[in-house]
Amino acid sequence: MPIHAEETTSQYMNYAPADLNPHKDLPKGFFDFLLSLHKQFTPWQQKLVAKRAEVLQRSHGGHPPNYLPASEATTSNWQIHVPDWCADQRNQMTGPADDAELTVKLLNSGSPAVMVDLEDSTANTWENIMLAVQNTLAAYKYELSYDDKKRQKKVTVQRSKTVTWVRPRGLHLSQGGVIKNEIMSASLFDLALIWYQLDPAWLPHNFSVYIPKSESAEEAFWWRDLFQALAKHKGLSPDYIKCMALVEAHPLAYQMEEFLFNLREHCLGLNLGRWDYMASLIDFMFEDPNWILPDRNTIPHDVAFFQNFRTLMPEICHKHGAHAIGGMTALYPSRTDAELNERALKVLKEDKKNEANCLMDGA
Repeated sequence: MPIHAEETTSQYMNYAPADLNPHKDLPKGFFDFLLSLHKQFTPWQQKLVAKRAEVLQRSHGGHPPNYLPASEATTSNWQIHVPDWCADQRNQMTGPADDAELTVKLLNSGSPAVMVDLEDSTANTWENIMLAVQNTLAAYKYELSYDDKKRQKKVTVQRSKTVTWVRPRGLHLSQGGVIKNEIMSASLFDLALIWYQLDPAWLPHNFSVYIPKSESAEEAFWWRDLFQALAKHKGLSPDYIKCMALVEAHPLAYQMEEFLFNLREHCLGLNLGRWDYMASLIDFMFEDPNWILPDRNTIPHDVAFFQNFRTLMPEICHKHGAHAIGGMTALYPSRTDAELNERALKVLKEDKKNEANCLMDGA
């Protein structure tokens, strides 16, 4: 069933230009490829988004998120195989994909992993997303570059063992204007546009996706089926596309094991997305007087409820052979302020030591 643009309540949705001709302005043949996927995956995405609203409403009504009943996911012995190319994920770095200079610097940093981001750190406008897709493809081909004015030279992405992950926009977002008078899943649009133009032979490892903003184990099936549909399109094995997933929504904290199980052919690990998790916790527990919190920036990183989350994730991941990745560091050292630099590095050291003690595999 078509999802009509006028039915959405979001006034901030990303819309393609009004004069876009998808047959001419997007890669040749892409529109037909996208349309088939859209018919399968966008109605499903919209149903999942509606279920999210129901879960939030129930939480505000006194029935907060909780664990699911015992199932095969939580009672049987199943394992995930992490390939050699992904064995070391001690440090994952990220930045906006629409910033070519930063992307090149990240990929040339020597970090074991870089997440090229089309989501939180990239403005959700047509121009920015198109540039982000363009830069991502150029990076995969080792052609992305920038002009280093200080050194007066052109710097290009170098070949390395760095694992390159791409993070599309989350399931909560829709894309307007590509199909006339309809909206589609933004996650679908981002991955389909990259995948359609991608030659897997460019990559030193499997195509790898970072899944953002999931809110239930059920949503893992959406990603699983999309990954397998994309792989089939290029004649690859169903489990070719690999992923990691951020746990950054309060309901998913209770369904991590089930989410991992549902995506076990693809998912190599979970990441504790703590800043968004904190916001989600506030959102879901907003009506509960027992969950009145101070300014989230003043809540210590080892507060009990968060520490429980931080120790539970590695326990679940390691039980099944997957990576557990710690939270993002939002501390900025300074080259000019020695006192600020010392304070930031001290907190950083304490934070990462805490995560290591919780048996996180990286951060």
